[in-house]
Amino acid sequence: MSDAIKHECGIALIHLKKDLAYFKKKYGSSMYAINKMYLMMEKQHNRGQDGAGLGCIKLNVKPGQRYISRVRSNGQQPIQDIFKKINKRVSQAKKDYPDLLDNPDLFKQEVPFAGEILLGHLRYGTFGKNSIESVHPFLRQNNWMHRNLIVAGNFNLTNVNELFDTLVDLGQHPKERADTITVMEKIGHFLDDAVAKIYKTLKKEGYNKVDASPQIAERLNMKKVLRKASKKWDGGYTIAGMLGHGDSFVMRDPAGIRPAYYYDNDELLVVASERPVIQTVFDIPFEDVHEIPPGHALLTKKSGAMSINKIQEPVEKKSCSFERIYFSRGSDAIIYKERKQLGRLLFPQIQKAISNDLENTVFSFIPNTAETSFYGLLGAVQDNIVRSLSEAIKNEDNLKNGNLKKLLSLRPRIEKIAIKDAKLRTFITEDASRNDLVAHVYDITYGVIKSSDNLVIIDDSIVRGTTLEKSILKMLDRLNPKKIIVVSSAPQIRYPDCYGIDMAKIQNFIAFRATLKLHEDMGTLDQILDKIYEGCIKSMTVSLDKVENQVKVLYEPFTDQQISDKIASILKGKTIKSDVEIIFQTIGGLHKACPENSGDWYFSGNYPTPGGNRVVNRAFMNYYEGKSVRAY
Repeated sequence: MSDAIKHECGIALIHLKKDLAYFKKKYGSSMYAINKMYLMMEKQHNRGQDGAGLGCIKLNVKPGQRYISRVRSNGQQPIQDIFKKINKRVSQAKKDYPDLLDNPDLFKQEVPFAGEILLGHLRYGTFGKNSIESVHPFLRQNNWMHRNLIVAGNFNLTNVNELFDTLVDLGQHPKERADTITVMEKIGHFLDDAVAKIYKTLKKEGYNKVDASPQIAERLNMKKVLRKASKKWDGGYTIAGMLGHGDSFVMRDPAGIRPAYYYDNDELLVVASERPVIQTVFDIPFEDVHEIPPGHALLTKKSGAMSINKIQEPVEKKSCSFERIYFSRGSDAIIYKERKQLGRLLFPQIQKAISNDLENTVFSFIPNTAETSFYGLLGAVQDNIVRSLSEAIKNEDNLKNGNLKKLLSLRPRIEKIAIKDAKLRTFITEDASRNDLVAHVYDITYGVIKSSDNLVIIDDSIVRGTTLEKSILKMLDRLNPKKIIVVSSAPQIRYPDCYGIDMAKIQNFIAFRATLKLHEDMGTLDQILDKIYEGCIKSMTVSLDKVENQVKVLYEPFTDQQISDKIASILKGKTIKSDVEIIFQTIGGLHKACPENSGDWYFSGNYPTPGGNRVVNRAFMNYYEGKSVRAY
């Protein structure tokens, strides 16, 4: 993606069903779980650059010994940072106990994080300061093992204020309005309530306090706890947690917006945000890794007994299509095919834009996530060449005067044009130097483009258009092509996200800005803005389930092509000499390429939860009122 945006987080859970001695004997290391967790987190580093954290529960620990550990980092290399800290503790313990690594029981006793249950988190922040306090996992402590709660997740809730108020009504005093705190305290409240009720029952049955403790662990029903806690949640979420006595859970939202995959055998249970992570780290075939169903929770008891339980009633599945386009690792077998198909489906529009002149067209891509779509596009180009050749040779005249040789030599012209020269987080740079830094994020390859050439370059998506405008187009123009055609494998992004991706300000989207310009050209701008604003104001007074997306009417007077042409005009500006055309994937093409992941609210405005409609309306109100703040 040419525009740097923050996006959702990643989770990793390992629940060992055997003791450390088993893994030492079979796999040769008491650090089996720690090493596997490191790999699972590193394989998902694309999902978090703002921080990383790790929580651990040790099972069957005697009173007085530490059984809960947590480490977090918001450093430059947070994953490496937290595992350096763990390895440092291992090295210190080895000085005192030279045979430490050969003695699993001693290793567990002396080393933090040498436990049976590990929960890792990678943070890509969508809200708040990038402070250590914002890094997961979050810890809720209590002297009762069952009430100790560690929570981490990939989520954004749209109704944080309402949920905050319910906690206050319960008599609590939350320290923040953040959804992370709200989620943890909601679960914690009903966990406390469940433990108290079980203890009351056990007391009536004649159990003393000491003997009651293991019974509480056995009888605790996390299905009920999670059902009560999540009853009013509106948003996209995958939330994982561990209890002090050894139960663990991973819960997914009813629309399946945020992803979660698992693998289970007689040795362990593992969960991750992405399927290939599990496949690679544990050498597992594709068919053995499963998706947690929307609205369900994977619950694991201390013993390792696992079950899939319905927590909230699933609704129409609207898994995020942006996962497929950009966020997730392209090594997933299904995602790889989907990205190729996204590129392939763009060819008819490109063919029209170049007037079918393949001989004078160079194809390239903006690194790196657009590469797979690029391969799909090339496949479509090659298929077209074969079809054209088959049709041509049916006419004998095409076989004379060297025409056949010319036809047989025709193939796609492929060049590596754009080079990502520096990794610069331009979105946190002060305004004075931002433009100069943006302009130098990419470099180009000189000497491969002729003045008679069309240059087709594909990107995974176009969000704000900033890097295109300030850097990429200017550099491509230096090559002096006849025409620059920028292709997006995603449709026009028109609406903000509110489920885990930092795209909350509607005025930042190039499609929104272009549509405003079209209204301005027609003389309808003030009228339509006032109309939408009035509708947004009214929407704030009705119940959440009756809120409608008021912003859709902004785009209704114009075709997709009109908006694309205006985007091209804005991005071209006055300095670009070459003709510029912008081509976007269609929403129909998106659904054809990603049939099982129909969450398209970025492009269509069809949000999977009522809270999404309220967020988009609030985002427009912020724009109208001149407020550069978040909509949720």
